[in-house]
Amino acid sequence: MPWCDECARFYDKGTLPPDGTCPHCGAFIVRPSDEETGDAERSGTVPWHFWLVVVALAVYLGWRLIQGIAWVAAKL
Repeated sequence: MPWCDECARFYDKGTLPPDGTCPHCGAFIVRPSDEETGDAERSGTVPWHFWLVVVALAVYLGWRLIQGIAWVAAKL
């Protein structure tokens, strides 16, 4: 995370100009290539526990759908 010594603030890479200078004081903070390499390694990866939650949600909603259909069938 880029840090500006002049302003004493952390900056997100989205708030920095393309040249890597501080938006407030203009001090050089980070080379643009340094910021891009950190996210290039992580782009497109999803943690395994995210897929576990997706599968659990699909199973739960599938079961609730079966229960809902059975409830409607019992009411008819």
